[in-house]
Amino acid sequence: MLPFFVGRLTQAMAVMVAVALVAFALFTYVGDPINNMVGEQTTRADRDKLRESLGLNDPVPLQFARFVANAAVGNFGISYRLKRPVDELIAERMPATLELVLISALVSLAIGIPLGVYTAIRRHSLISRFILTASLAGVSLPTFIIGIGLIYLFAVHWGVLPSFGRGEVTSLGWWSTGLLTASGLKALILPVTTVSLFQITLILRLVRAEMLEVLRSDYIRFARARGLTNRAINFGHAFKNTLVPVITIAGLNIASLIAFSIIAETVFQWPGMGFLFIQAIEFVDIPIMAAYLVMAALVFVTINLCVDMLYFVIDPRLADDASTLPVQSR
Repeated sequence: MLPFFVGRLTQAMAVMVAVALVAFALFTYVGDPINNMVGEQTTRADRDKLRESLGLNDPVPLQFARFVANAAVGNFGISYRLKRPVDELIAERMPATLELVLISALVSLAIGIPLGVYTAIRRHSLISRFILTASLAGVSLPTFIIGIGLIYLFAVHWGVLPSFGRGEVTSLGWWSTGLLTASGLKALILPVTTVSLFQITLILRLVRAEMLEVLRSDYIRFARARGLTNRAINFGHAFKNTLVPVITIAGLNIASLIAFSIIAETVFQWPGMGFLFIQAIEFVDIPIMAAYLVMAALVFVTINLCVDMLYFVIDPRLADDASTLPVQSR
Protein backbone atom coordinates (compact mmCIF):
# COMPACT_ATOMS: atom_id res chain seq x y z
CA MET A 1 0.00 0.00 0.00
CA LEU A 2 2.88 2.39 0.75
CA PRO A 3 4.25 2.38 -2.84
CA PHE A 4 0.72 3.01 -4.11
CA PHE A 5 0.29 5.95 -1.73
CA VAL A 6 3.69 7.42 -2.63
CA GLY A 7 2.89 7.14 -6.34
CA ARG A 8 -0.49 8.83 -5.92
CA LEU A 9 1.04 11.57 -3.77
CA THR A 10 3.71 12.23 -6.38
CA GLN A 11 1.06 12.51 -9.09
CA ALA A 12 -0.94 14.92 -6.90
CA MET A 13 2.10 17.14 -6.37
CA ALA A 14 2.79 17.17 -10.11
CA VAL A 15 -0.80 18.24 -10.81
CA MET A 16 -0.58 21.06 -8.25
CA VAL A 17 2.67 22.33 -9.76
CA ALA A 18 1.04 22.38 -13.22
CA VAL A 19 -1.98 24.27 -11.86
CA ALA A 20 0.31 26.71 -10.06
CA LEU A 21 2.05 27.36 -13.39
CA VAL A 22 -1.29 28.18 -15.04
CA ALA A 23 -2.27 30.47 -12.15
CA PHE A 24 1.13 32.18 -12.32
CA ALA A 25 0.61 32.74 -16.04
CA LEU A 26 -2.63 34.59 -15.22
CA PHE A 27 -0.71 37.01 -13.02
CA THR A 28 2.15 37.44 -15.46
CA TYR A 29 0.62 37.44 -18.93
CA VAL A 30 -3.04 38.51 -18.55
CA GLY A 31 -2.71 42.28 -18.61
CA ASP A 32 -0.32 44.37 -16.55
CA PRO A 33 -0.73 43.94 -12.75
CA ILE A 34 0.51 47.49 -12.19
CA ASN A 35 -2.29 48.96 -14.32
CA ASN A 36 -4.83 47.07 -12.20
CA MET A 37 -3.37 48.33 -8.93
CA VAL A 38 -2.86 52.05 -9.62
CA GLY A 39 -4.86 54.88 -11.15
CA GLU A 40 -4.43 56.58 -14.49
CA GLN A 41 -2.77 59.60 -12.86
CA THR A 42 0.12 57.56 -11.41
CA THR A 43 3.47 58.71 -12.77
CA ARG A 44 5.86 56.49 -14.66
CA ALA A 45 8.40 56.72 -11.85
CA ASP A 46 5.85 55.54 -9.29
CA ARG A 47 4.86 52.65 -11.56
CA ASP A 48 8.49 51.58 -11.94
CA LYS A 49 9.04 51.82 -8.19
CA LEU A 50 5.97 49.68 -7.50
CA ARG A 51 7.04 47.14 -10.13
CA GLU A 52 10.47 46.86 -8.50
CA SER A 53 8.98 46.50 -4.99
CA LEU A 54 6.71 43.69 -6.16
CA GLY A 55 9.59 41.82 -7.78
CA LEU A 56 8.09 41.99 -11.26
CA ASN A 57 11.50 42.81 -12.73
CA ASP A 58 12.99 39.56 -11.41
CA PRO A 59 13.59 36.57 -13.73
CA VAL A 60 10.46 34.53 -14.45
CA PRO A 61 11.71 31.35 -12.67
CA LEU A 62 12.34 33.38 -9.52
CA GLN A 63 8.88 34.96 -9.75
CA PHE A 64 7.30 31.52 -10.16
CA ALA A 65 9.19 30.13 -7.14
CA ARG A 66 8.01 33.12 -5.09
CA PHE A 67 4.43 32.61 -6.29
CA VAL A 68 4.48 28.92 -5.30
CA ALA A 69 5.92 29.75 -1.87
CA ASN A 70 3.22 32.37 -1.26
CA ALA A 71 0.45 30.11 -2.57
CA ALA A 72 1.58 27.33 -0.22
CA VAL A 73 0.68 29.57 2.73
CA GLY A 74 -2.49 30.92 1.11
CA ASN A 75 -1.08 34.31 0.11
CA PHE A 76 -2.46 35.38 -3.28
CA GLY A 77 -2.05 39.11 -2.88
CA ILE A 78 -4.67 41.86 -2.86
CA SER A 79 -7.93 41.83 -4.81
CA TYR A 80 -7.84 44.43 -7.58
CA ARG A 81 -11.52 45.28 -7.16
CA LEU A 82 -12.13 44.95 -3.40
CA LYS A 83 -8.66 46.07 -2.28
CA ARG A 84 -8.57 43.34 0.38
CA PRO A 85 -6.33 40.29 0.86
CA VAL A 86 -7.62 37.40 -1.22
CA ASP A 87 -7.15 34.88 1.59
CA GLU A 88 -9.56 36.90 3.76
CA LEU A 89 -12.17 36.96 0.99
CA ILE A 90 -11.85 33.19 0.44
CA ALA A 91 -12.09 32.52 4.20
CA GLU A 92 -15.28 34.60 4.39
CA ARG A 93 -16.95 32.80 1.47
CA MET A 94 -15.70 29.26 2.11
CA PRO A 95 -18.20 28.37 4.92
CA ALA A 96 -21.17 29.16 2.67
CA THR A 97 -19.88 27.01 -0.19
CA LEU A 98 -18.82 24.09 2.01
CA GLU A 99 -22.13 24.16 3.87
CA LEU A 100 -24.09 24.05 0.62
CA VAL A 101 -21.94 21.35 -0.98
CA LEU A 102 -21.59 19.00 2.00
CA ILE A 103 -25.30 19.05 2.83
CA SER A 104 -26.13 18.49 -0.85
CA ALA A 105 -23.69 15.55 -0.92
CA LEU A 106 -25.21 14.01 2.22
CA VAL A 107 -28.72 14.39 0.82
CA SER A 108 -27.63 12.86 -2.49
CA LEU A 109 -26.05 9.83 -0.81
CA ALA A 110 -28.87 9.39 1.71
CA ILE A 111 -31.49 9.31 -1.06
CA GLY A 112 -29.59 8.02 -4.08
CA ILE A 113 -28.03 4.90 -2.53
CA PRO A 114 -31.25 3.46 -0.99
CA LEU A 115 -33.22 4.18 -4.15
CA GLY A 116 -30.52 2.57 -6.28
CA VAL A 117 -30.49 -0.55 -4.12
CA TYR A 118 -34.29 -0.75 -4.11
CA THR A 119 -34.65 -0.36 -7.87
CA ALA A 120 -32.03 -3.09 -8.36
CA ILE A 121 -33.60 -5.57 -5.95
CA ARG A 122 -37.22 -4.79 -6.97
CA ARG A 123 -36.45 -3.92 -10.57
CA HIS A 124 -39.78 -5.18 -11.95
CA SER A 125 -42.05 -3.34 -9.49
CA LEU A 126 -44.16 -0.35 -10.47
CA ILE A 127 -42.47 1.81 -7.82
CA SER A 128 -39.06 1.08 -9.31
CA ARG A 129 -40.25 1.98 -12.78
CA PHE A 130 -41.77 5.20 -11.47
CA ILE A 131 -38.52 6.12 -9.68
CA LEU A 132 -36.45 5.50 -12.81
CA THR A 133 -38.87 7.51 -14.96
CA ALA A 134 -38.89 10.41 -12.50
CA SER A 135 -35.10 10.31 -12.28
CA LEU A 136 -34.88 11.28 -15.95
CA ALA A 137 -35.79 14.83 -14.87
CA GLY A 138 -32.60 15.05 -12.84
CA VAL A 139 -30.51 13.98 -15.82
CA SER A 140 -32.22 16.02 -18.52
CA LEU A 141 -32.91 19.39 -16.89
CA PRO A 142 -30.03 21.90 -16.58
CA THR A 143 -29.23 23.08 -13.06
CA PHE A 144 -30.21 26.71 -13.70
CA ILE A 145 -33.60 25.63 -15.08
CA ILE A 146 -34.27 23.57 -11.95
CA GLY A 147 -33.24 26.49 -9.74
CA ILE A 148 -35.40 29.02 -11.57
CA GLY A 149 -38.36 26.64 -11.52
CA LEU A 150 -38.03 26.08 -7.77
CA ILE A 151 -37.77 29.83 -7.18
CA TYR A 152 -40.95 30.43 -9.17
CA LEU A 153 -42.93 27.74 -7.33
CA PHE A 154 -41.75 28.09 -3.74
CA ALA A 155 -40.66 31.72 -3.55
CA VAL A 156 -42.81 33.61 -6.08
CA HIS A 157 -46.00 31.55 -6.42
CA TRP A 158 -46.38 30.08 -2.92
CA GLY A 159 -44.06 32.42 -1.03
CA VAL A 160 -42.96 29.82 1.51
CA LEU A 161 -39.18 29.87 0.95
CA PRO A 162 -36.63 32.64 0.29
CA SER A 163 -35.39 33.03 -3.27
CA PHE A 164 -31.89 34.35 -2.56
CA GLY A 165 -29.31 34.83 0.14
CA ARG A 166 -28.15 32.70 3.02
CA GLY A 167 -30.55 33.87 5.70
CA GLU A 168 -29.45 34.66 9.24
CA VAL A 169 -26.08 33.15 10.13
CA THR A 170 -24.31 32.46 13.42
CA SER A 171 -20.57 32.96 13.87
CA LEU A 172 -18.59 30.15 15.47
CA GLY A 173 -15.16 31.73 15.61
CA TRP A 174 -14.12 32.40 12.00
CA TRP A 175 -16.79 29.99 10.74
CA SER A 176 -20.27 31.22 9.91
CA THR A 177 -23.22 28.85 9.62
CA GLY A 178 -26.90 29.11 8.88
CA LEU A 179 -27.68 25.65 10.28
CA LEU A 180 -28.45 27.07 13.73
CA THR A 181 -31.13 29.53 12.64
CA ALA A 182 -34.59 29.00 11.17
CA SER A 183 -34.05 31.44 8.30
CA GLY A 184 -30.68 29.85 7.51
CA LEU A 185 -32.25 26.39 7.28
CA LYS A 186 -35.07 27.69 5.07
CA ALA A 187 -32.58 29.44 2.79
CA LEU A 188 -30.72 26.13 2.30
CA ILE A 189 -33.69 24.14 1.03
CA LEU A 190 -33.92 25.43 -2.54
CA PRO A 191 -30.15 25.56 -3.29
CA VAL A 192 -29.60 22.11 -1.79
CA THR A 193 -32.49 20.68 -3.80
CA THR A 194 -31.14 22.25 -6.97
CA VAL A 195 -27.59 21.01 -6.45
CA SER A 196 -28.46 17.51 -5.21
CA LEU A 197 -31.13 16.55 -7.76
CA PHE A 198 -28.66 15.62 -10.49
CA GLN A 199 -26.37 13.90 -7.97
CA ILE A 200 -29.26 11.79 -6.64
CA THR A 201 -30.09 10.62 -10.15
CA LEU A 202 -26.46 9.86 -10.96
CA ILE A 203 -25.85 7.87 -7.76
CA LEU A 204 -29.20 6.06 -8.06
CA ARG A 205 -28.47 4.83 -11.57
CA LEU A 206 -24.87 3.96 -10.78
CA VAL A 207 -25.80 1.90 -7.70
CA ARG A 208 -28.58 0.17 -9.61
CA ALA A 209 -26.34 -0.73 -12.55
CA GLU A 210 -23.55 -2.03 -10.29
CA MET A 211 -25.98 -3.99 -8.11
CA LEU A 212 -27.58 -5.65 -11.13
CA GLU A 213 -24.16 -6.62 -12.49
CA VAL A 214 -23.05 -8.08 -9.17
CA LEU A 215 -26.34 -9.95 -8.65
CA ARG A 216 -25.75 -11.76 -11.96
CA SER A 217 -22.24 -12.91 -11.00
CA ASP A 218 -21.29 -16.51 -10.26
CA TYR A 219 -20.45 -16.06 -6.59
CA ILE A 220 -23.94 -14.68 -5.93
CA ARG A 221 -25.41 -17.81 -7.50
CA PHE A 222 -23.12 -19.87 -5.30
CA ALA A 223 -24.28 -17.91 -2.23
CA ARG A 224 -27.90 -18.65 -3.13
CA ALA A 225 -27.06 -22.32 -3.57
CA ARG A 226 -25.59 -22.35 -0.07
CA GLY A 227 -28.96 -21.23 1.28
CA LEU A 228 -28.03 -17.71 2.36
CA THR A 229 -30.94 -15.35 2.91
CA ASN A 230 -31.76 -12.66 0.38
CA ARG A 231 -30.86 -10.01 2.96
CA ALA A 232 -27.39 -11.49 3.47
CA ILE A 233 -26.84 -11.81 -0.29
CA ASN A 234 -28.11 -8.35 -1.19
CA PHE A 235 -26.44 -6.37 1.56
CA GLY A 236 -23.61 -8.59 2.80
CA HIS A 237 -22.24 -9.48 -0.63
CA ALA A 238 -23.77 -7.56 -3.53
CA PHE A 239 -24.03 -4.10 -1.99
CA LYS A 240 -20.51 -4.18 -0.56
CA ASN A 241 -19.05 -4.85 -3.99
CA THR A 242 -20.85 -1.87 -5.50
CA LEU A 243 -19.21 0.62 -3.15
CA VAL A 244 -15.90 1.08 -4.99
CA PRO A 245 -17.36 2.78 -8.11
CA VAL A 246 -19.94 4.60 -5.97
CA ILE A 247 -17.23 6.08 -3.75
CA THR A 248 -15.24 7.09 -6.82
CA ILE A 249 -18.14 8.94 -8.42
CA ALA A 250 -19.37 10.41 -5.12
CA GLY A 251 -15.92 11.69 -4.21
CA LEU A 252 -15.30 13.30 -7.59
CA ASN A 253 -18.79 14.80 -7.56
CA ILE A 254 -18.20 16.39 -4.16
CA ALA A 255 -14.98 17.88 -5.49
CA SER A 256 -16.74 19.14 -8.61
CA LEU A 257 -19.54 20.65 -6.52
CA ILE A 258 -17.03 22.55 -4.39
CA ALA A 259 -15.16 23.77 -7.43
CA PHE A 260 -18.11 24.42 -9.74
CA SER A 261 -21.06 25.35 -7.52
CA ILE A 262 -21.08 28.53 -9.56
CA ILE A 263 -24.45 28.11 -11.25
CA ALA A 264 -26.44 27.43 -8.08
CA GLU A 265 -24.68 30.22 -6.20
CA THR A 266 -25.38 32.64 -9.03
CA VAL A 267 -29.05 31.68 -9.36
CA PHE A 268 -29.70 31.96 -5.61
CA GLN A 269 -27.21 34.79 -4.96
CA TRP A 270 -25.55 32.46 -2.48
CA PRO A 271 -22.55 34.29 -0.91
CA GLY A 272 -20.02 31.55 -1.60
CA MET A 273 -16.75 31.18 -3.46
CA GLY A 274 -18.43 30.41 -6.78
CA PHE A 275 -20.33 33.69 -6.74
CA LEU A 276 -17.10 35.49 -5.81
CA PHE A 277 -15.36 33.85 -8.76
CA ILE A 278 -18.08 35.00 -11.18
CA GLN A 279 -17.66 38.57 -9.95
CA ALA A 280 -13.87 38.25 -10.30
CA ILE A 281 -14.24 37.20 -13.95
CA GLU A 282 -16.55 40.13 -14.63
CA PHE A 283 -13.99 42.64 -13.28
CA VAL A 284 -10.86 40.66 -14.38
CA ASP A 285 -9.77 40.33 -10.75
CA ILE A 286 -6.73 38.10 -11.41
CA PRO A 287 -5.70 37.37 -7.76
CA ILE A 288 -9.13 35.94 -6.93
CA MET A 289 -9.24 33.97 -10.18
CA ALA A 290 -5.80 32.48 -9.53
CA ALA A 291 -6.65 31.65 -5.91
CA TYR A 292 -9.88 29.94 -6.96
CA LEU A 293 -8.07 27.93 -9.63
CA VAL A 294 -5.45 26.66 -7.16
CA MET A 295 -8.06 25.95 -4.48
CA ALA A 296 -10.29 24.02 -6.89
CA ALA A 297 -7.33 21.90 -8.02
CA LEU A 298 -6.34 21.25 -4.40
CA VAL A 299 -9.86 20.08 -3.58
CA PHE A 300 -9.92 17.70 -6.56
CA VAL A 301 -6.49 16.29 -5.80
CA THR A 302 -7.15 15.85 -2.06
CA ILE A 303 -10.53 14.16 -2.46
CA ASN A 304 -9.22 11.93 -5.26
CA LEU A 305 -6.34 10.88 -3.00
CA CYS A 306 -8.74 10.12 -0.14
CA VAL A 307 -10.96 8.09 -2.48
CA ASP A 308 -7.95 6.02 -3.58
CA MET A 309 -7.12 5.28 0.06
CA LEU A 310 -10.71 4.26 0.81
CA TYR A 311 -10.44 1.52 -1.80
CA PHE A 312 -8.20 -0.43 0.54
CA VAL A 313 -10.72 -0.14 3.37
CA ILE A 314 -13.59 -1.42 1.24
CA ASP A 315 -11.69 -4.13 -0.63
CA PRO A 316 -8.55 -5.35 1.20
CA ARG A 317 -7.59 -7.39 -1.88
CA LEU A 318 -6.45 -4.15 -3.51
CA ALA A 319 -3.76 -3.81 -0.85
CA ASP A 320 -2.30 -7.17 -1.89
CA ASP A 321 -2.39 -6.12 -5.55
CA ALA A 322 -0.72 -2.80 -4.73
CA SER A 323 2.07 -4.52 -2.81
CA THR A 324 2.93 -6.83 -5.71
CA LEU A 325 2.72 -4.32 -8.59
CA PRO A 326 5.20 -1.49 -9.27
CA VAL A 327 3.89 2.06 -9.06
CA GLN A 328 4.57 2.68 -12.74
CA SER A 329 2.22 -0.12 -13.80
CA ARG A 330 -0.78 1.45 -12.14
